[in-house]
Amino acid sequence: MKRLLSAMLLLAGLGALSFAHAEKADATKPTNVEADQMQYDDVKQINTFIGNVVLTRGSILMKSNKMVVTQDPAGYQFVVMYAAPGSLASFRQKRDGGPDQWIDGQAERIEYDDKNEVMKLFSKARMRRLENGKPTDEVNGEFISYDTRAEFFTVHNTAGGDSKPGAGRIKAIIQPRSETTKAP
Repeated sequence: MKRLLSAMLLLAGLGALSFAHAEKADATKPTNVEADQMQYDDVKQINTFIGNVVLTRGSILMKSNKMVVTQDPAGYQFVVMYAAPGSLASFRQKRDGGPDQWIDGQAERIEYDDKNEVMKLFSKARMRRLENGKPTDEVNGEFISYDTRAEFFTVHNTAGGDSKPGAGRIKAIIQPRSETTKAP
């Protein structure tokens, strides 16, 4: 089972990340990255893309002001996407299971840990599931952690979850399911 956000890069190899219920066809598509600048440190295994960064791979579309990809000795990658001041970094990907099902997210900073298959969205974080162009579920908070293996969300009102009473509230919108989308 392929996972959402299935692709990051290193210079020549453009390694693969995986995510939950991602469109399986994305894994066989080439990864394209556009940016104003790129810096690659082969010794430290760090690839940095700066300025209007746009990554596409199949149905995956990721946008940020800056994207830093590091790779550990085992080949696992850790990706950090940074938004420009006053805007948000974003991702969107088609999901398997129907002709028009998507998942997307936005935050000031988005991190993806390839080894543990966990995505973290920091500050002004939002994730949505879309069906036929309409949101089916949406969560908002200052911090969202998404375990892509277990398809499990954790939402907090402060980064890292150290919340104090009255410090803020999370918001979740769960749309009613039609008879065709309800589980048997």
